[in-house]
Amino acid sequence: MQNQMNKDLTIGKPETVLWQFCLPLFGSIVFQQLYNIADSLVAGKFIGENALAAVGNSYEITLIFIAFAFGCNMGCSVIVSQLFGAKKYVQLKTAVTTACIFSAVLCAMLMLTGILACDSLLLLIRTPGEVFADSKLYLDIYIWGLPFVFFYNIATGIFSALGDSRTPFYFLAASSTSNIAVDILFVTTLNMGVSGVAWATFLCQGISCILAVLTIWRRLMHIGTPEKTALFDWEILKKIMVIAIPSILQQSFISVGNILIQSVINGFGPSVMAGYSAAVKLNNLVITSFTTIGNGISNFTAQNIGARQYGRVKECFRAGLKIVWCLCVPFCLLYIFPGRYLLMLFLKQNSEAAIITGRQFLRILSPFYFAVSAKEPEQYQAARSFIQPVITQANQLISDREKVEYLHDYLCSLMAYDLKATAGIPRTFAPHSGETKGACGAYATAFSFLCGAADIPCFMVDSTNHSWNMVYADGQWLYVDVSADDLHGNKNALLVEAYPRHTDIAPEQTAFLKELLVPGSTK
Repeated sequence: MQNQMNKDLTIGKPETVLWQFCLPLFGSIVFQQLYNIADSLVAGKFIGENALAAVGNSYEITLIFIAFAFGCNMGCSVIVSQLFGAKKYVQLKTAVTTACIFSAVLCAMLMLTGILACDSLLLLIRTPGEVFADSKLYLDIYIWGLPFVFFYNIATGIFSALGDSRTPFYFLAASSTSNIAVDILFVTTLNMGVSGVAWATFLCQGISCILAVLTIWRRLMHIGTPEKTALFDWEILKKIMVIAIPSILQQSFISVGNILIQSVINGFGPSVMAGYSAAVKLNNLVITSFTTIGNGISNFTAQNIGARQYGRVKECFRAGLKIVWCLCVPFCLLYIFPGRYLLMLFLKQNSEAAIITGRQFLRILSPFYFAVSAKEPEQYQAARSFIQPVITQANQLISDREKVEYLHDYLCSLMAYDLKATAGIPRTFAPHSGETKGACGAYATAFSFLCGAADIPCFMVDSTNHSWNMVYADGQWLYVDVSADDLHGNKNALLVEAYPRHTDIAPEQTAFLKELLVPGSTK
């Protein structure tokens, strides 16, 4: 039995459902950012410029740890979403425990690295002597709180996967506002300095993490399963890592870039460091909002793919663009015009050099939010660039049949059938030596990608143990099974009107997709 807080994202008007789901996610990220904003605000206002510089300096290093936690969140969330959408509750519970075990091991390794390399990292980014001790103190306390960061991210990922974006919002609203109060108490009343800022975050995030994990545990207990679930599954872990690793790498590269920038900023002294730190906090509020909305869209898409509701995915993309651009406009205007007053939330009146630095940063960066919010993932941009010569050649052919045959033959030459391999789009369409190995699903996905780039209507069809394609060529829907043709070395499944070899498990969905992609084609 499903808990009433779990939400099925496969029903209802897609745009309305997505707005209702994503708005609490946006609220959650605002409160999540209040942790770091509160630390910087209290440090700058109640301790001084050097304290703000120290917290901001350490924060750039913590982003590497957050990249790993966020990657685990992303991997767990997408896989659990797909299983929830497909109503596979036994595998869903196994996916949750697998993600938790993997995250615990990864967290322990990162904690050990952080404890041993803290001084070296701060020296590497040229931390000035006057803020070094406070930077190290803040970073040391943060590292001991990493388990809370990891498991809270796993918990929020599972909440989102189950269609519940409100519960994590409530947790964050309570804990982040409490964090502000505890920050002020520790700094002003107990005179704990920078350590008070760090311990306040440690305490509030720890309580929030424990409550979130307990809530998830109870929620999962209410989802009935006909059999006992396994605690760990290597195949599920591989699927999680396929999602998590690209996200971790992407976020880590960004974090490393930020650290390199921070090392340059540190050379200008504490005043510039403080202004940069305040501006980065405001900028990160926007960027993490985009990322979180992207996660919401991923969860919506994953549930609908799991339920084979492919038509809703296209509507989700359009609605997602509206949401992120609705965020871009107010943030851009706020940062360009009254940005000085926002920075003064972190800085004292006499910190003019810091305020000027922060204003320059925000004015240069904020106009580019529109481009960042809607960009296609880099790996898909690279894949499109890789196949562009092939698409150009195909488009020179006269009929759609000829184009489909050309793309079919190209994919056969590029790939080799392997039942155990799981090549994706970025891996298939990239410079490499030899053939890319994949099973039927990899072939069908790649062929859909090729046809889409050539503006040929195409989608995947599934049986219980096989995947192939349907394409609309020269006025009719035809079957194409590239993997079967490549495996047997023939073209027996290229552009055929009937395909008795396999049975479509969702014929009503196939009919819907035909009409969606080519209106009137089924009449």
